[in-house]
Amino acid sequence: MTSPVIALDLDGTLLTSNKTILPASLEALARARAAGFQVIVVTGRHHVAIHPFYQALALDTPAICCNGTYLYDYQAKKVLQSDPMPVDKALSLTDMLAAHDIHGLMYVDDAMLYERPTGHVIRTSRWAQSLPVEQRPVFTQVASLAQAARDVESVWKFALTDEDIPKLQQFALDVGQTLGLECEWSWHDQVDIARAGNSKGKRLTQWVEAQGLSMQDVVAFGDNYNDLSMLEAAGTGVAMGNAVEEVKAHANVVIGENESNSIADFINRNLL
Repeated sequence: MTSPVIALDLDGTLLTSNKTILPASLEALARARAAGFQVIVVTGRHHVAIHPFYQALALDTPAICCNGTYLYDYQAKKVLQSDPMPVDKALSLTDMLAAHDIHGLMYVDDAMLYERPTGHVIRTSRWAQSLPVEQRPVFTQVASLAQAARDVESVWKFALTDEDIPKLQQFALDVGQTLGLECEWSWHDQVDIARAGNSKGKRLTQWVEAQGLSMQDVVAFGDNYNDLSMLEAAGTGVAMGNAVEEVKAHANVVIGENESNSIADFINRNLL
């Protein structure tokens, strides 16, 4: 089995619960690259929040960020392709957030903005503070997300969290129906809202075809609903053992959990 591209989700997949990459995974991916594979990160994260992992992997490929909203070139420090959220949609969403008292983290340009420090923001900020200064993502508290949406160049996505999961599920349905935006669950208590049509699978397909390759040549690893499009589009879709059941059902292969050396074992046994 030869596949020139290995596509990797980060949280819940390549990363452990401690937000680290296992040494065995680093070693296997380095061997895969030496054997001619291209390794690409495909994440729901903002590009400012993947510095330590990108550097640990020593990649030269661009990163697909915010669930396929944009393609980012780390070497040139610029966005190569993007489909940001229209400003009017972002403003309507901020109105809905306020009306339903749901907290949103807005991913823009080179930063993540919030009005109130929720548990999600506090957790992520603590992680950020543990990193070297040059690797820390930018978190900024603003008085108004609506005003910020008018002021920035691009709104990539909103990440919404709430302790009341049924409330969040209903809100996501309402947003999808009312505003026609893409709503994808990226964690058990987080739904990501982006421009309609954006997905990991779509952006990955564009990048792979631009390399003169086919999606049949791709092995993709993921664990959550926002990975479905990528796993279905790939020649080999690999679900983690900790993946949600729907993702497992749509994958070609199910391996061990993200805390184990399952990614390294799969690469070593099947690709090298």
